[in-house]
Amino acid sequence: MPALALALVLLPLGQLWAAGAGREAPTRTQGRDAVWLGHAWVDGRRSEADAVALLRRLGGAGTGHGVRDLYVHVGPTREDGSLDPALAPRAAWVIATFHRLAPGVRVQAWLGDVVASEGPYGLDLARPTTRDHLVAASASLLALGFDGINLDTEPVHSGDAGYLALLDRLHALTCADGRVLSVAVPQTDPLPPLRLLALALTGHPKWWSRDYLAAVAARVDQIDVMAYDSGMPLPSLFSGYLAQQTSLALATAPPTVDVLMGLPAYREDNLGHHADAETIPAALSGIRAGLAASPLHGRPFGVALYADFSASEADWTAYREGWG
Repeated sequence: MPALALALVLLPLGQLWAAGAGREAPTRTQGRDAVWLGHAWVDGRRSEADAVALLRRLGGAGTGHGVRDLYVHVGPTREDGSLDPALAPRAAWVIATFHRLAPGVRVQAWLGDVVASEGPYGLDLARPTTRDHLVAASASLLALGFDGINLDTEPVHSGDAGYLALLDRLHALTCADGRVLSVAVPQTDPLPPLRLLALALTGHPKWWSRDYLAAVAARVDQIDVMAYDSGMPLPSLFSGYLAQQTSLALATAPPTVDVLMGLPAYREDNLGHHADAETIPAALSGIRAGLAASPLHGRPFGVALYADFSASEADWTAYREGWG
């Protein structure tokens, strides 16, 4: 049985519905939001006019509404962790362009690839040479002027020691340069048996334990919870699931670490993602319900929109009007 179907069977759906239908905090952007930007920004397919249009969709120039971070895709890496610089010939251009058009916005390098945790191909994070290459690739990106590294390596299984060792080195690198290390992280296991059962049945545990998320968050400046592909078939259940995931992330990450909850700006219809359920309005409703249950008390928080290349005008409008 697929892990996502297992979630639908075992999660207390009534509790999720109640969480999504509960009181919502009147929270709006803190100016700490983010958007993942596709590879077209660094390979020559995007122009300054496209940058101006993107900022307009976000709500205007300056800081680009509530967005502080743009994660620009520069990879993928090779299987040994090294990065071909020829993949991003316009990297310096995109950094300079957004710094000029939107002062205060940070342009981070979105780096990563598939991890060989469930098959023979991909990054082997247990190998020191793979980690060496990933650190060297990150150093080269910082040398180009990126404001930080947004690491997205998937799927990292809960408890992976090689990943923690990599984060230790990357954080030392970014801190030494006064830059930022952010990571895209899976959802947190709401009921630990789900993770264990999914691993046993499918080889893909999907969720991280709270202890492992805490270990990861302690090694970075910012976590981006990939709070989509939930398997929830109804907007009300997706909102409840987002409320739960928001509370779990806030309870687990250190209070000095930025927590960003991902918003699904794309359309898929399969067992893991129901486009009619996983909408930005439903996500924001759930996030605000989670914040009502787990008040921020001044801690850093935001949302991260995935992604510019798949977002519709309705998605941009829902972000501006629902979180602005």
